[in-house]
Amino acid sequence: MSSKTALIIVDLQNDYFQGGKWALEGTEAAAEKAAALLNSFRARDLPVVHIRHEFPTADAPFFAPNSNGAKVHSSVQELAAEPVVIKHQINSFKDTNLKEILEELNVDSVLICGAMSHMCIDAVTRAANDFGYNCTVAHDACATLGLEFNGITVPANHVHAAFMAALDFAYANVASTDELLSEFEQQS
Repeated sequence: MSSKTALIIVDLQNDYFQGGKWALEGTEAAAEKAAALLNSFRARDLPVVHIRHEFPTADAPFFAPNSNGAKVHSSVQELAAEPVVIKHQINSFKDTNLKEILEELNVDSVLICGAMSHMCIDAVTRAANDFGYNCTVAHDACATLGLEFNGITVPANHVHAAFMAALDFAYANVASTDELLSEFEQQS
């Protein structure tokens, strides 16, 4: 990673944590890893962008506007100087100012973490790649949930692995938080 890398933390919001309206598997562990990345970026004065999903209406299944569940979790809480992008779509670039923010920050690479692996992480990574950014995903700083399709139950760890494998194949460097932090240390 270079000094032209921005950390993008996607949707680590209260509703995805235990006790929230749409709890994922492993959100707490993923947030701990995301916090380590966040602290490293802040210590090096590198740019951080927070993404916060809000559904447009109060009857949403989760992330209802102005709800506690839609707030960014305290473990990765934004600082006043760090931009927060509010989105209403799965793709963090769609109908937001994320691209403009990244252009203003003059970055050419993004490090992505957050939730859900199979939706918003997948979408933002593919879109960032399409926009020409060098993409890295911190796989252990991402969380998801089990899915069901056509009578087949897919455990969360298999959903996560399948999406990380697909991203690693052609869209991003997929690495662990420890590997990425070690890379940072070597550059210092």
